Amino acid sequence: MKIMTAVVAIENKNLDDVVEIGEEVLPMYGSNIYIEVGEKMTLRDLLYGLLLRSGNDAAVAIATYVGGTEEKFVEMMNEKAKELGMKNTVFKNSHGLDEDTQNYSTAYDMALLSSYANTLLEYCEITSTKKWTVSNEKKSYIWYNRNKLLSSYKYATGGKTGYTPKAGRTLVTTANKNNLNLTIVTLNDNNEYVTHESLYEYIFSKYENVLLIDKNNFHVDDFFYEGDIYVENSFSYPLTETEKKLTKTVVDIYKLDNYKDKDKVGEVTVLLNEKELYKENIYVRTTTEEKEGILTKIINFFKGLLNL
Repeated sequence: MKIMTAVVAIENKNLDDVVEIGEEVLPMYGSNIYIEVGEKMTLRDLLYGLLLRSGNDAAVAIATYVGGTEEKFVEMMNEKAKELGMKNTVFKNSHGLDEDTQNYSTAYDMALLSSYANTLLEYCEITSTKKWTVSNEKKSYIWYNRNKLLSSYKYATGGKTGYTPKAGRTLVTTANKNNLNLTIVTLNDNNEYVTHESLYEYIFSKYENVLLIDKNNFHVDDFFYEGDIYVENSFSYPLTETEKKLTKTVVDIYKLDNYKDKDKVGEVTVLLNEKELYKENIYVRTTTEEKEGILTKIINFFKGLLNL
């Protein structure tokens, strides 16, 4: 729940905004950062308290500030979940406590959320932080990240811990090795850190992140266009040694009689075991400017001869 709370806050507000804590924090129990009514703290610092210490009071303070009310904020959370394709997730609050309201999700949906959250620079910076210090006019805080994997596993890059009596111990983590970024989610696992490390080691030993389309080195045999053929995006995908042999790239260039700069002129498709894995448009970059430059040089050359 708190990962989504962070995502919605990051995407909708300036993290340097100063938030004045209201009475919404008073009913919060369990895991808190113990902020007080009337205290002022930046949204960024509240997010550190939310993600490093799992502060329930930080969650409702963030929700109230970003959404106006927690109810409105929860609507924003569910809208984002739908946008990300989280088909089996229902958010009922911003903090995850489930005695009164039943939040529901799955390991797969949490993996989708984690993958998306890690495209946000601010989220990555916060969840990779082991220690954060905050001071204001009332008091000072020192928060240590509860995600033990950051200290015990050298490839770990971030994540979020979770626990309620109904859900058990949950853990979402991320790791990177040799440019292969992974996220692992476990639910109701009392040995979660051992599970995560062993799963990462297994996957890293079996898979390699293979560059299948390189936008900086994209070349095809082309007889139709006087210009550069290019793609806008590169594409990499984790593959086993066996899967590498079952992967192929198919390029389809079609002829346009009249074309201009940046027109789509084809597609490149990556197939894995004859099934489509990825497709990228191919474009043409015309050389009109280059030709005009050469023509101008020729004209100027002859003008120079005439003036001799």
